[in-house]
Amino acid sequence: MKKTRLTKYVFLLCFMVMSLATYAQTGSISGKVTDESGQPLLGATIVIKGTTRNAIVNESGEFRITGVSNGTVTLQIRIIGYKTKEQQVTVNGDVTANVQLSSDTQGLNEVVVVGYGTQKKGDLTGSITAITAKDFNKGPSSTPEQLIMGKVPGVQITTNGGAPGSGSRIRIRSGSSLNASNEPLYVIDGVPLDNSEVKGTSNPLSFINPNDIESFNILKDASATAIYGSRASNGVVIITTKKGKKGDKLHVNFSTLNSVSKKVGEVDVLSGDQFRQIVKEHGAASQQALLGTANTNWQDAIYQTALSTDNNISLSGSLKALPYRVSIGYLGQEGIIKTSSLKRTSASLSLNPRFFNDDLKVDINVKGTNSDTRFADMGAINAAVAFDPTQPIHANNDFGGYFEWLEPTTGKPNTLATRNPLAMLELKDDRGNLKRSIGNIQLDYRLPFLRDLRANLNLGYDISKTEGRTIIPAYAGSMYQRGGQNKEYSQKKQNKLLEFYLNYTKDLKNIKSKIDVTGGYSYQDFIRDEPGYADLNEKGEVINAAGNPFKTQSTLISVFGRVNYNYDEKYLFTATIRRDGSSRFAQHWGTFPSAALAWRISQEPFLKNSTVLSDLKLRLGFGITGQQDLLVDYPYLPRYTLSDSTARYQMGNKYYLTLRPEGYDSNIKWEETKTYNAGLDFGFLNGRISGSVDYYIKKTKDLLSVIPVPAGSNLTNELLTNVGNIENRGVEFAINANPVSSARFNWDAGFNITYNTSKITNLSKINDPNSQGILVGVISGGVGNNVQIHTVGYAPYSFYLYKQLYDKDGKPEEGKYEDVTGDGNISSDDKVRFKSPDPKVFLGFNSQFSYDKWSLSFALRGSFGNYVYNNVSSDNGAYRNFSFSNYLTNVSSSILKTNFETNQFFSDYYLENASFVRMDNISLGYNFGRIINGKVGLRLAASVQNVFVITDYSGLDPEVGISDASLKPEEKRISGIDNKMYPRPRTYSLGVNLDF
Repeated sequence: MKKTRLTKYVFLLCFMVMSLATYAQTGSISGKVTDESGQPLLGATIVIKGTTRNAIVNESGEFRITGVSNGTVTLQIRIIGYKTKEQQVTVNGDVTANVQLSSDTQGLNEVVVVGYGTQKKGDLTGSITAITAKDFNKGPSSTPEQLIMGKVPGVQITTNGGAPGSGSRIRIRSGSSLNASNEPLYVIDGVPLDNSEVKGTSNPLSFINPNDIESFNILKDASATAIYGSRASNGVVIITTKKGKKGDKLHVNFSTLNSVSKKVGEVDVLSGDQFRQIVKEHGAASQQALLGTANTNWQDAIYQTALSTDNNISLSGSLKALPYRVSIGYLGQEGIIKTSSLKRTSASLSLNPRFFNDDLKVDINVKGTNSDTRFADMGAINAAVAFDPTQPIHANNDFGGYFEWLEPTTGKPNTLATRNPLAMLELKDDRGNLKRSIGNIQLDYRLPFLRDLRANLNLGYDISKTEGRTIIPAYAGSMYQRGGQNKEYSQKKQNKLLEFYLNYTKDLKNIKSKIDVTGGYSYQDFIRDEPGYADLNEKGEVINAAGNPFKTQSTLISVFGRVNYNYDEKYLFTATIRRDGSSRFAQHWGTFPSAALAWRISQEPFLKNSTVLSDLKLRLGFGITGQQDLLVDYPYLPRYTLSDSTARYQMGNKYYLTLRPEGYDSNIKWEETKTYNAGLDFGFLNGRISGSVDYYIKKTKDLLSVIPVPAGSNLTNELLTNVGNIENRGVEFAINANPVSSARFNWDAGFNITYNTSKITNLSKINDPNSQGILVGVISGGVGNNVQIHTVGYAPYSFYLYKQLYDKDGKPEEGKYEDVTGDGNISSDDKVRFKSPDPKVFLGFNSQFSYDKWSLSFALRGSFGNYVYNNVSSDNGAYRNFSFSNYLTNVSSSILKTNFETNQFFSDYYLENASFVRMDNISLGYNFGRIINGKVGLRLAASVQNVFVITDYSGLDPEVGISDASLKPEEKRISGIDNKMYPRPRTYSLGVNLDF
């Protein structure tokens, strides 16, 4: 008994000693968190950095964290609307640490990049959206624009299919042109890019590694874009890349992202058994005799499970006064269509030294890329839909061992029949190599004799060199008649930039005013060189003669100015003007002004101390911008072009290509767009809820349009000239919120929605109410069939089709359409202009969650009111598709509903509502924190791209882009026609990020 009590006393004594020892080694931190005026900041989060110990500030602004080990720790204090602060505290028992946070309501003090300078977000008068790296879409992004899809109101980004490195169709507040470019102006670290085609790549932005990008700044209205004058009608996208920071130690980051991509769905066509049954029921004996015994899924034959890897390493820091960042990246991406691939090596260097106590700032940026692309034959996509499913893939023959339809008399491949889809891919080697470098050096000097004046000099370049070759062997069915193909191409582009401006800023406190004045000069030169190459066969014989070598140079010289005036932090005024001189037009010079006003209502005395409303700003703006990006550099000069190989002049026994005069307009000039914008920015609860609403009107006149020339002209059938007007009207709304913010759990969400309508208001120099309009929208099937039209009073590319009639059972009646004119006859006058390929409403929704070390994010987009013409079904939707005597082609499964004998290309039966909701990506991550004695940070992430699509569209994908690289530039502007599109895959990725 005594022994037991003694044991208890000894144990109790030991416990007390241990407790005292423990108490002596820990302490607590308490204090208050206030704003600049001393008011408590309820809900602020205090975390001991590197641990999970935390506290939340109460109503009195007080907090307390207990159980803190003695020693020096770092407190991290954050709350929406204020700058995050880190404060070191030495713990030795109980200590007190009071913290004061600086206001950063809704990020109003954040710096936003604008044309030729920066501004505080709170001082903006124009419609500008800034997206930084922390808000980018997660998951694999092989091209920069994928980082911000669905993030920006008024900006619609549609990828041109799923080909490796494929580009996107970017529209800021819809297009403003019919035949000129509708792409925005891209400015990379201060260097404006040339929007003309870069051969050897499907995306002009593919040379930029998305991992090097720090921010996007989207300039949307004319008060923001007019500083770029004649290139700003379609908006401006300013991309800023990552840089080192002064005073930082060496920081190494390595990331690897590995992905698996698979096709999503197939075009609905008949199986081998279904096709045999249909041919036996509807085909002649000669067609039935052609049937095979196989059951081949040709779409399965051309697709594959694709692998890709994206590896990047960067080193950043500061060598005394020299901040630096250098990075190298490698992307190896297979396409889900066999033989398509992209291999890209990129490198970037940024040096940012500062001299004379930071009076002289030098920024040096150099980026380079070397990409090798293998292009798949896009014709294989439609061939896989159309090829006879009863035939085998391979055969014992002299055509590479692939089954081909042959002429019964000669035994050679039938030139009219569909080619073997797999042979089109595997027997065609189409490769392009692109080497491109863009860079600049920018010097910004604060003058010692006038401290408010800065001089800025920017010298830049953009150089690219492309080489490519297409090789098809002589035994390939597609080139058997010509003896194969050996075709080369190359291109060199050299763009040079010189810009200089002076900037004067002055804070006139005695009159509560700030002024910011900028004036400058810009010179940019564009040189493009494309040699002509003959199209040869395998023996070196000329198939098509070489065209003329092409070399052109254009120059843009500009002067510009801007004035910003701020009175009492409440009333803001901005005025800009740019005068551009372009060598592309005979009337070289044009002037592009803008003006904008803003009223920060939240700074008025009756709202300034509001605890609910943290920001309210009204913006009004007007400006004029231009468009000068054309298919030709000098459309005002007479020119001659070589005829093609089918139009040659015979002299004796030889045939010669002829020079043909092209039509031209000696008075042609750039388009001009007037934009009106009214906007309201708002914020609540210290910026935890913020957003904006904008209403805009864009009126473009003097459209650069290709119009038909009246019969009798001996020059041309079409002419590029200034004729027509387009009007766009729209409303944008965006809201961002932080519904939950605590030490362990945080939730950020963003939503934006845009309503836009476009209408052609004029299309001729002479008013003709009876004018039909201009036919556009060429489709596959037949020759010269158009299903779209430009007409006054309607949206560009409106569909132009007959209204299909249906029987009592709801089945379409072949060849029967509504007699719209009521004259008893069905003619082209009965076609109806209706529906548009562009949505009336599109939206984006994104959300990010974090719980302890876990994070989850997703991005979702929606498009409503957009229509698509299903050319895949219309081209393969009739029994006549297998009515040929020497070969068979498959038909669309729609034939089981329609029973069409002949193709009904102009029936609105094939026009479908393509509205959709798509989840672009979802990503789950886990942050292990610092490992290996705190030396390495480790984060893992898994993501899925193209998660799901909700739509009533019967085709493969309702979101139709342009993915056929063989199309001419003017044909690539066609939208809303589903034909020969590279399918978007579903991609599963796993990534690892290491910080050293």
